[in-house]
Amino acid sequence: MAVMTGIDLAAPGVTVARAVVTAPKVLEGGASAADVRRVLADDHVHAALVVDGGGVLLAVVERDDLIDHADTSPARSLGRLAGRTVAAHASLREVAADMLARRRRRLAVVDEKGRLVGLLCMKRDFSGFCSDADVRARADDADRRAG
Repeated sequence: MAVMTGIDLAAPGVTVARAVVTAPKVLEGGASAADVRRVLADDHVHAALVVDGGGVLLAVVERDDLIDHADTSPARSLGRLAGRTVAAHASLREVAADMLARRRRRLAVVDEKGRLVGLLCMKRDFSGFCSDADVRARADDADRRAG
């Protein structure tokens, strides 16, 4: 995996911030488990990102977090940050290697104050990272198919 989405991982100083999807879907802090279930109904979405009014990431909720929880359960209490986030300034090369080793495809990217910067999204075949252009193209394709 030397080059991902046009980014040379071997280049010195390349950070996670260079490969982030900048406008991931988010839920507000008051979201419920039912809201998370609606977001995760899209099989391209692997995690629900719950943020407060200032953009601080409160929780990353994955499908398994919803097991045995009522629709009314607060989303922010179901997910976690540990193991599901990465700092925007982290080495992209190191993070990519770790994601590959753990077979983890999504990490929320945060700044030094815990604010959500975006989503690091590994492609299904682990050949590279999703980009904003990839996300737009998929949405456009879905819109065309819908009507």
